[in-house]
Amino acid sequence: MSIEIRRGRPEDANACGDICYRAFHTISSAHSFPPDFPSVEAATGLLQMALSHPDIYAVVAEVDGRVAGSNFLWEQSAIAGVGPITVDPKLQNSQAGRRLMEAVLERAATKSWPGVRLVQAAFHNRSLSLYTKLGFAPREPLSNMNGPSIGKTISGFAVRPAKADDLGACNRVCWQVHGHHRGGELAAAIKQGTATVVERDGRIGGYATVLGFFGHAVGETNTDLKALIAAAPSFAGPGMLVPTRNADLFRWCLSNGLRVVQPLTLMSFGLYNEPQGAFLPSILF
Repeated sequence: MSIEIRRGRPEDANACGDICYRAFHTISSAHSFPPDFPSVEAATGLLQMALSHPDIYAVVAEVDGRVAGSNFLWEQSAIAGVGPITVDPKLQNSQAGRRLMEAVLERAATKSWPGVRLVQAAFHNRSLSLYTKLGFAPREPLSNMNGPSIGKTISGFAVRPAKADDLGACNRVCWQVHGHHRGGELAAAIKQGTATVVERDGRIGGYATVLGFFGHAVGETNTDLKALIAAAPSFAGPGMLVPTRNADLFRWCLSNGLRVVQPLTLMSFGLYNEPQGAFLPSILF
């Protein structure tokens, strides 16, 4: 079996999107969890964007000349994020997945990224083992949570849409919590109109790019995050990712009608700072 790794191209979107959907559907169904992508069209739409984005490094695996899978390194922030990585279910254990992961790690090393992170499905033993063998460290158990909007306000915590001139204050909060900011993602979310901030005592105490699978949030306190979550009109995609070790926030979400959809694991390669505050990672990190 001949495996070739090459740069991804926009015209790979249909083949890669079909594989992405089938790969997630196969592994999730085998463990009785809902798939991350509801349809081939949804998976293809995401990969179409990723394959043409200037700040996302895309690689495609070909086995005997046919597209067999893809992987992506998101280079929009100080820390690079990996995913989604998928391989045709018919070609599992072909080493294509390992080669795709090695390709993005080689890219990260070439570009001198201080850290690389990903989020993996905790029920997927093979991916957990592969990523650990490649040098990733499990850092945080996560609970993907979803449910009806909470529709509450918390006294003293005002939530409003984020504006461009909030970027500096939001980046300071992220730096305080993580030791780095995610300004590129936040700026894009502000432009798209999905980002929100929470204010108390006349200052910003936290923000969310979007409350959902591909969004992240940070707050100086759990109450900052609770206010952002409570004000969200819905939770995008399969839902938001809550650090399970944050028992206070996890319990509050459960008490307000949210349910656990699936368990996940945040993993890191290279630089990692233990968070000094409250946070919700995205499916990238």
